Amino acid sequence: MYRFLREENRTNRDKRTIFSNVILAAVSLFINGFGVYLTIQANIGAGPWDVLNLGISNSFGILYGTASIIVSYSILGIDILMKEPIGIAMFIDAFVVGKSVDFFNYMDFVKPCSSVKTGIPVMILGLVIMAYTQYTYMAAALGCGPRDTLLVGLVKRLKKVPLGVVSIVLLSVATFVGWLLGGPVGIGTLICAFCTGPIMQLAFNTVHFDAAKIHHQKITESFRTILNK
Repeated sequence: MYRFLREENRTNRDKRTIFSNVILAAVSLFINGFGVYLTIQANIGAGPWDVLNLGISNSFGILYGTASIIVSYSILGIDILMKEPIGIAMFIDAFVVGKSVDFFNYMDFVKPCSSVKTGIPVMILGLVIMAYTQYTYMAAALGCGPRDTLLVGLVKRLKKVPLGVVSIVLLSVATFVGWLLGGPVGIGTLICAFCTGPIMQLAFNTVHFDAAKIHHQKITESFRTILNK
């Protein structure tokens, strides 16, 4: 399995491979949702996008997962309008992660942390789980997440603005709007904003994974392959 994931130049060349990678992406994203759940249960402030999701959830009395799906598919719509590459896994991402968090909330696996001292380790653990499941999800080569695609699309259009600046502005807007809607902002928000990237890179390094070498298959290519074979 590990060797399979490390084959970074492989392609979704047939129906069987595509279906197996759809399952890989779905399972990875479900476990990724557990990582997100832990960062929320850390109870020291959520990550930028989760501040928005929780703000919408609190304001409109809907489940976190429902709010997450609304935000994710809205962003996916923007990605499509910008004519960015769209893969099958992006649609799975937009649905599975949010509903996975709802599932773990329903099962009540982890109680909200009662202090920063206990909250920080739980948040870091959540970020580590998210990093490794991001690796297996990306290894499926069926598309990046809607938010990552949005970031890349904006960078392409704002050519003179560095990626880091665009990312900070995007996360700041999500955090600010979420805060206005009552989303939880705290030290955990800063930890997520500044540690997610380095933790993900460290995780990728431990499994010798180079995300830049992955050729993500467009959804049109996937369906063409499925229908032709």
